[in-house]
Amino acid sequence: MTVYAADTVAGALARGAEDAPAIGMPQSLDGARPWLTHGALRALTARTVSDLNAMGIGRNDRVAIVLPNGPEMATSFLAVACAATTAPLNPGYRRDEFEFYLSDLHARALVILRGMESPAREVAAAHNIPVIELVPDAVAAGAFTLVPEQPLAGTAAHPGPAEAQDVALVLHTSGTTSRPKIVPLRHINVTASACHIGETLALTPADTCLNIMPLFHIHGLIAAVLSSMAAGASVVCTPGLHAFRFFTWFGDARPSWYTAVPTMHQAILGLAGRNKPAIAASRLRFIRSSSSSLPPQVMTALEETFGVPVIEAYGMTEASHQMCSNPLPPRAHLAGSVGLAAGPEVGIMDDAGALLPPGGLGEVVIRGRNVTAGYENNPTANASAFTNGWFRT
Repeated sequence: MTVYAADTVAGALARGAEDAPAIGMPQSLDGARPWLTHGALRALTARTVSDLNAMGIGRNDRVAIVLPNGPEMATSFLAVACAATTAPLNPGYRRDEFEFYLSDLHARALVILRGMESPAREVAAAHNIPVIELVPDAVAAGAFTLVPEQPLAGTAAHPGPAEAQDVALVLHTSGTTSRPKIVPLRHINVTASACHIGETLALTPADTCLNIMPLFHIHGLIAAVLSSMAAGASVVCTPGLHAFRFFTWFGDARPSWYTAVPTMHQAILGLAGRNKPAIAASRLRFIRSSSSSLPPQVMTALEETFGVPVIEAYGMTEASHQMCSNPLPPRAHLAGSVGLAAGPEVGIMDDAGALLPPGGLGEVVIRGRNVTAGYENNPTANASAFTNGWFRT
C-alpha cells in the first residue's frame, strides 16, 4: 500500500536537501542562470504566499498564469499553488480563447511575464482582472518577484499556506467533443499522482529530468516537475521542444530521464543519427512516453537508439495524470500496452455499471486519491462520469 509523504504541494517540496539542485535551465541558452536549490525554492514559495496574501489573494482564489515554457513557469506553478489555485494557460492563445478561459475560470488575477506582449493583458483589463507581472531574478533559474501593475492591497479571505483539500490546480478538458470542462485538482490529488509517478520510476534525489513538455498541460506539470520535486530530484526546464536544439540541451543537462508525447519522440529519433556522441555520453536510465499511444516501432527504435527502456504510461487530466504505467526492468514492459495500474484502482465496467472480470470488454474506470472529485459546476457531466464512485474514462 502506498504511503504518501505529503498531502500538499508545500509538503511535496520539503524532501529536497537544502543545497541540492531543484530547478535548472540548459546552460547553452542565452542568459542561462545557475540552479535554483531546493532550499531556495522553499524560500521562494514562502515569500510568494506572503506576497499574494498581501495583495488580497489566498487559498482557492484562481490565479491564471501566462508564461513561456521555462524555469519560471515551473516555479510559479509550484509557488502560486502553495498560496492559491493555479490556472496555467497556453501563452499562444488568441484573444477569443483568453476571453473564454479567463472568464470561465473567474480568475482573481493574471500572472504574466514582465515585457511579454499578449492579448491576455487586454482581456484581463476588460474584465477588471488585476495583472501581476513576474520579474525573473538573475540569481538563479526560476527565481522571481511578483509585482502588480497597479497597487494591490487587501486581506485574503483565506490566507496562509494551502491545505490538503484546497484546489491546487484547475485545467480545462480539451473540448474536442463538447464545451471544455473545468477539472479542479486538489492538493491531495496532485501530490498523490506525483508520489505514484515517483514510485513507478524509482525516482531518487540523483535523478534529473529534462522537461520538453508544455507546462500548461498536466503531463509536464505533474510527471516532470512535481514528481521530481517530491522525490528531492531536479528538473531542467527548456523552452519546449525544439528538435534541432534537443541534443544540445540533452548534453547540457545530462538527464537521467525525459518524458514526452509520441510525436516528440519521433522528432527526436529523426535527429538521433547525427547526435551519437551525445547519446553515448549520456546517463539516461529510461525514457518515458505518455498522453497518446506510442507506436511499437517507435518504442523499438528509441530503445535501440538510446540503449535504455522506454516506459509507456497512460494518463488523463481527471486523474492528475498517471493511471497506469509499464514497469521498469527487470519486470516486462510491453509495446502497445498501457501497463499496470500505477496509482488508482483500475477496473473494466459494462454499460450497466457492473465491474467485469479479467478479460472483459468494457470501459476503463478508476478510483483513488489522485482522481478529481468532479467537474466544476457541471452536474450533467458528473452524473455520466461517475458510477458507484468510479470515474468513467
